Amino acid sequence: MLTTLFFSLLVSSVVATEKDSALPRLTDTKAAEAFIDSADVVVIGFLEGEESKGYKELVAAAKRVESVPVAICTEKEVWADYGLSSDTITLFRKADNHQENLVTADAKKLEADGLVNFITVNEVRYITEYNQVTAVGLFNSEVKTHLLLFANRGTKEYTELTEKLRALAPEFTGKFLFVLVNGAVKSNLRSLAYFGLKSNNLPRVGLYDGDTDMKWLLPEGEISTERVREFCQSFLRGELKEVKQAGAEAKTEL
Repeated sequence: MLTTLFFSLLVSSVVATEKDSALPRLTDTKAAEAFIDSADVVVIGFLEGEESKGYKELVAAAKRVESVPVAICTEKEVWADYGLSSDTITLFRKADNHQENLVTADAKKLEADGLVNFITVNEVRYITEYNQVTAVGLFNSEVKTHLLLFANRGTKEYTELTEKLRALAPEFTGKFLFVLVNGAVKSNLRSLAYFGLKSNNLPRVGLYDGDTDMKWLLPEGEISTERVREFCQSFLRGELKEVKQAGAEAKTEL
């Protein structure tokens, strides 16, 4: 998690106190924008104060989800810039330019466990590893096209290709979600089979279009940034519709 020191250097209007358990406090829109831009996924508690519903629970949840920076904003002028008018816990993610709002007044029961679940379910990054938890955020996104990297964790290719695609993903913000499918996990074998693949066929790159339920594989060969970029662009140009689809099995949930 980014430290309070980092944000005090980044923008002078970010203030943290011991009472906040070291959560940064954002005091103007400039500070909020800098915080949102600091990571793939961040959470801001737009709350009136420490007695607000969800405040203590958010502080507790932040300690358990260290991969996602969390801050507090009590300034209602800032709230308005994000279309908010009442206490709201908001998750911002860059991968699909999404703002997920949890209005605290609408929650019948607000606990730290629930907020941890809210964060982890919606933690869609520039490249997101597929599992039963992240699947919810991936398939609920307005971006329905997924560029998938099938690779076995622990291999040299897994690490190298993950970093390569993470660097490429920002070029396709709002058009594709980049998803990593670990072929070494038994629960992912259905996803591989959906594309006609087995663990010993990996690494491979595939593309799934949720709007048409169509899927394709990048032809075998080097998985270079240039080839993956062209694969994505060929879909956007509508050229893949004439290409034979991957896999032969009937549709199953990924």
